Amino acid sequence: MKRVYFTKSSTWKIVLAAAALIVSAVVVGVFFLYPKQTYLEIVSEEHHVYQRFPVEDGTEFSVMFIHSVNKSPVEDFYRIEGKDIYVIKTKYDSFGAGVQTKIEEGQTLSYTEDGSMIVSGFHQKIPRLAYVVGMVSDHVLTINGEEISLRNLCGKGSYIEFCVR
Repeated sequence: MKRVYFTKSSTWKIVLAAAALIVSAVVVGVFFLYPKQTYLEIVSEEHHVYQRFPVEDGTEFSVMFIHSVNKSPVEDFYRIEGKDIYVIKTKYDSFGAGVQTKIEEGQTLSYTEDGSMIVSGFHQKIPRLAYVVGMVSDHVLTINGEEISLRNLCGKGSYIEFCVR
């Protein structure tokens, strides 16, 4: 039987190669195999993050506010698809300036038990979802079963954007 001898140099090469394989496996596992969390972020004009909400593909959320002209509640509903935000429906109590009065092809008008109108059938990508938080009345975000006052979170008159990251 022939004996194999390792020199200090070859031993270190084997140890370094094994360490490189282990590090490579960890990097691949962390960056490629481990699922990354997606968040809906509310950010300021200066890119300050007010709040982050964990979301996944298909998560829906809404923003409700009192319409500045007809003084009745309006609630816009959105869905996250990938890294994009789509408007899917809107709910309001009365017709007036600034609310939809015509049903487009593919859309439907239905009524809730309390008489509110819901226009659905949208699937419109919103390239930049932004609001100016109300000075007179609040904007309320509903996400993951939680209602969040945007005035309390961001301040009256704040320009905010919703981003998926």
